[in-house]
Order: sequence, then structure tokens, then C-alpha cells
Amino acid sequence: MKTIVLHVSAHESVMQALQSVPADHTGEIIIHIAPGFYYEKVTLDRPFLTLIGDSPETTVITFDDHANALMPDGLRRGTFRSYTMLIDAHDVCLKNLTVENASAPRSLAGQAIALYADGDRLVFDNCRFLGFQDTLFTGPLPEKEYQPGGFVGPKEFAPRINGRHYYHHCLIAGDIDFIFGSATAYFEDCEIRSVHNEELPREADGSTPVYGYITAASTPCGQSFGYVFHNCRLTGECPEKSVYLGRPWRDYAKTVFLSCRMDAHIKPEGFHDWDKTHARDLLFFGEYNSYGEGSAFVSRAPFVKNLSKIQADAYTREKVLGGTDHWNPSLL
Repeated sequence: MKTIVLHVSAHESVMQALQSVPADHTGEIIIHIAPGFYYEKVTLDRPFLTLIGDSPETTVITFDDHANALMPDGLRRGTFRSYTMLIDAHDVCLKNLTVENASAPRSLAGQAIALYADGDRLVFDNCRFLGFQDTLFTGPLPEKEYQPGGFVGPKEFAPRINGRHYYHHCLIAGDIDFIFGSATAYFEDCEIRSVHNEELPREADGSTPVYGYITAASTPCGQSFGYVFHNCRLTGECPEKSVYLGRPWRDYAKTVFLSCRMDAHIKPEGFHDWDKTHARDLLFFGEYNSYGEGSAFVSRAPFVKNLSKIQADAYTREKVLGGTDHWNPSLL
């Protein structure tokens, strides 16, 4: 099947370009997006699709939906209808662009997803994902919501198919649970930036207020890998010792940091159990060779694993993402 190559200029729409592809086309689609700010809500629901921008600083797809907005029926939009971009397909690649949720003010918006990524063999190279709470959702949804109606959105009733994602040389910015979900995701050479927000309540003992949580994994029971961060830089605009590396959205959450630089905003405890003491024996939070002002492992919470080199070697990109088809993500 012939590859279709499209070009989108600054006065055009990404969605219009996608909709111009014949419905019966099953081959590769490559869309080059010219520099510009594209204010639109984008859905990528076709496989073998590549979006290529000029650079993440100049090619920006932005929208401003958020969870607390009221819908025409009087109900809240909710988290999973707030996205700027939805990926609902396998074998999709984004390169050299920004996806942003620009909802404001932060205190009123609540959850606001920039990228909702639900598919297998997804690649993100030299991209920026910008927002505050819930910036990047790595689907699928967990099997059940905690509260009725909590999963209202495009994939509420879809089968839960856990995919593999590769994020290379990306900037992901946010404050609360800004990387969350169930996928197996490998983040390599990325900057993970904790942005300043209104401070959350102080800890029960009166210690430093919490300014954020980087991850909230919902790794399903029995899935070998959740989130792996390799050679990443954890930067922040927040005060010292005020941001957690993560907490478990679901009990079997798995998150590992390998050879990552952690700035002073990271809390000494590293991870939080989200007051789910029963989950401490079920989750897997680990680190290997962390460095920087926020890396002092001697202060980590007792349920955080200090990995040996042999254990860390089990988390190579090839082993985490390979699967039964031996997928080895390649960069364009």
C-alpha cells in the first residue's frame, strides 16, 4: 500500500488533513506540520501514522478543555474528555512538536490532559507535553473506576489492551500525577519538569508542603513492567523537598528510575503510598544509580527498592518494550 504524505500549513488544521485520507487507506500516513500554533482538539485513530513538526518550540498543538468545565447536560467534563490530543491506534509516532493543555487558571481547571495515548508501539521523539494535573495519560484505563462515572470519555467501554510506549528526548511538564496510567512506558533521555502550583496541604507531621507527584501508575496485576525512566533529568520550579517521584493509582503500580538526575525538589522519601498501606507489598517502586540533590536513597520510604546493577540490567529498553513481537522502537 502506498504511503500518503501530507503537509499542513499554519492556517490549516491537523484534523482536516487526517480527514482527507481515504477511509479505505491502510498504509502509512505521514503528516508534516509547519511551524504555528494549532488551536484544536485532535484525534489520531488510524494506525501507521506519523506527525512531524518543525520543532517542539515552533509547532504547537494546544487546547484548553479541563475536568471542571460543565458540559451541555450540566455534568462536569471529567478527566478523560479533557485531552488536547487522543491517540487511539497502534504504530503511531510524534516527532518535533508540542502537545499542550493550556487550561487556566490552574486552581479552577482541575485535571487537564494534554496527551491521551492509548495504543501499542507508540513512539514520541523530541516532543513536549505541557500541562499541570494529569498532563500525560498512558492508557488504557484501569478495569474499574473508584467512583461511578469516573471514566466517562472516549475509551470508557473499550477493551483494556495494554500497549508499549517509547518517549525519547521529550519534555513532560506538570504538577500532580502528571504521568499516569497503565501502559508499559519507557522514558529515555527525557526532562521531567515539576511546575509550580498552589501548594497542597502539609504532611500530617507539619513538614514541607507537597507541591506535586510525578507519576501515578496503574500497572495491572501480572504486567511485567510499568514506567521506566532511564537517564532522565528531574527538574523543578518547586521548593526543596516538595515533590514525590510517584504514588500508586492502583495497587500493583510499577515505577523505576535508572541513572536519573534528581534536583533538590524531590522529597527524601521518594515515593508516597497514597495512604494505601496494604499496597506496599503489591507495588514496585525502585531506583538505581540516582544522583543529584534529590537522590539521597538513605532517606527513601521503606517500601522503595534500591536496585542492584543485576536487577537494573533487567530494565533495558529492549527487555521492557520487546514483548512477544520483539519490538525495537526506531527513531526517524
